[in-house]
Amino acid sequence: MAAYSSRVLTEEQEELRASTAGVHAARSHIHFQPLARTAQWQVTLTHTGSHSHAHFITPSHRQAHAYSCRLTHGVSAMSKGEKGAHGSPGKISKPSEPLFPKPSHQTDLSQKLSICSKLCFAIGGAPKEVAASATAFFLQIYLLDVAQINAFQASMVLFIGKVWGAVNDPVVGFFITKSRWTKIGRLMPWMLGCTPFLVVSYVCLWFVPPFISGRFVWYLGFYCLYQTLITCFHVPYSALTMFLSTDQKERDSATAYRMTMEVLGTLLGAAIQGQIVASAHTLKHCPTHNVSAGYLGNSSGAEVVESVVRVQAYLSQAKELYMIAAGVIGGVFLICTFVMFLGVKERDDPYAPKTEKQIPFRQAFVLVMRHGPYFTLTAAFLFITVAVQLIQSNFVLFCTYAADLKDHFQNIVLTILVSAVVSIPLWQWFLERFGKKTAAFCGITWIMPFTMMLVFIPNVVVAYVVAVSSGLSVAASLLLPWSMLPDVVDDFRLANPYCKGHEAIFYSFYVFFTKFAAGISLGVSTLCLEFAGYDTGACKQPAPVVYTLKLLMGATPVAFIIVGLLILLLYPISEDVRRRNKLCLEELRKQSSRTMVEDLNLA
Repeated sequence: MAAYSSRVLTEEQEELRASTAGVHAARSHIHFQPLARTAQWQVTLTHTGSHSHAHFITPSHRQAHAYSCRLTHGVSAMSKGEKGAHGSPGKISKPSEPLFPKPSHQTDLSQKLSICSKLCFAIGGAPKEVAASATAFFLQIYLLDVAQINAFQASMVLFIGKVWGAVNDPVVGFFITKSRWTKIGRLMPWMLGCTPFLVVSYVCLWFVPPFISGRFVWYLGFYCLYQTLITCFHVPYSALTMFLSTDQKERDSATAYRMTMEVLGTLLGAAIQGQIVASAHTLKHCPTHNVSAGYLGNSSGAEVVESVVRVQAYLSQAKELYMIAAGVIGGVFLICTFVMFLGVKERDDPYAPKTEKQIPFRQAFVLVMRHGPYFTLTAAFLFITVAVQLIQSNFVLFCTYAADLKDHFQNIVLTILVSAVVSIPLWQWFLERFGKKTAAFCGITWIMPFTMMLVFIPNVVVAYVVAVSSGLSVAASLLLPWSMLPDVVDDFRLANPYCKGHEAIFYSFYVFFTKFAAGISLGVSTLCLEFAGYDTGACKQPAPVVYTLKLLMGATPVAFIIVGLLILLLYPISEDVRRRNKLCLEELRKQSSRTMVEDLNLA
């Protein structure tokens, strides 16, 4: 067996020397140069927008002199190489049988994902969106009208909590990169371990404590704790996409399943929270004048007592309803996480060469931040996410106080999300047919005219038309960034084939930047309501508050979306680049497999 392996290696080296003179590629060239008495891979790479060169210096166990091979990954070049004569210069001969057998674990990684695995993976992401939907639509109005903290304190809770969650993203990403592989994977223990504590913190977030003076500290503390724990769940879950399969189509398909289920989760969260607590915000029990403290002074004693009793009954009912909704959502979180654990198998990174020394986190972080496609994608969807977040957080307030749609807002929200769920498969087909960048532009621009229409024509019929149309853009804004991010990671892997185990950096810092920007926008928007004169607990708001809500729902999100789309124009990974990267990464994986088998044979 050893003699046969030596003969195969010698024949391969002769073919490689013969092919050096003639093979030139227009886009991607991989050079292999073994050096005598070198036991470790050394990698350098030049990666540009138009072409990439990966250089691997591998050990030579038989000869002291170096040889090199240039492999062309264009389809036409590969076909020419396969048709060339054996050993002829300028052509790559195709051996009659594989030089090295593929290890069994590589075969497993190449298998397509089953529908069951995709569904279980998608179900795992649903509860995070259920909770996120409830907090996005209702937390602001809950803090103002049920917990009854003032608008400034509410803005501080939302802003500090979001910023705290954003800061936790890179921290969690750092610790994930340092985590060891276990029997259930490297990412799965994080998700399983944080889920019970996450449920407890979420329920406490919707509990109104009996004391009044310390409520701001209560909600700030539990919101920060919730953001920390949801980060410990979301960062490893997002990075898990890269460890499901090596096939880009399979990952895109799994992402489509995930986004469909997450939109369903958003729909479920809005349905649970909206339908349960809707009666607490319809305000049908309000008198013709406001019942806030500012108006009670002008009323008679009987009216004051009646109004106080009415307010207390309303608050008692609202507190109970919010706690019921929180308990239901907590149960959904536990069930979905358990289903994901049963149905998803985490797999190791197949691309990076096996090394004894990992690149330090700080060096890998610098490489990630300097990667142009990642920076462009993150900046573009940062602005788009801020726009969507502004619409989400102010929608209930807008319907209640600015559009006279308080009896319909929960059904309008459900209409938006149902439209988004139905359109996810449409966008998945569209991005496969026309490309992801084109899908992003077509999908996200759709929301701009309709939000403006709702601001200027706030009636029920227009609201439902806008809801159906806006659902298309919501689906695109959810699907596209998470579908494009794995392509950026692949592009980075090709540019840095020696950098392994840092996928969590991409996902954690993407979430960090978007959360940080969303936190600032939420804090600023709530402060704007404070400055406009928002009256906590009032049935009607002053005209400046109504005008501010219209700005926060119309012109401001549209401006953010336009900026995001202009940045997205610079995104360099087209469909041609994505296909080229796929071919190059497949060659890296094959070369890593061959080198490992060669080392085993020589040992």
